[in-house]
Amino acid sequence: MTNLIKNFANDESGATAIEYGLIAALIAVALITTLGALGKNLDATFKGVSDKLVQAS
Repeated sequence: MTNLIKNFANDESGATAIEYGLIAALIAVALITTLGALGKNLDATFKGVSDKLVQAS
């Protein structure tokens, strides 16, 4: 029984999984933020092109 408790206390596989989960969440937040800003810039660019095409015709 003592060995079981020692093994459980020394097991760090759960901590590693949590760390990988936190890293994945951080990457996801960074991607969402970056793509959100990029999307707004692309929207403005395409709207500008669209407006110029309407003016040209």
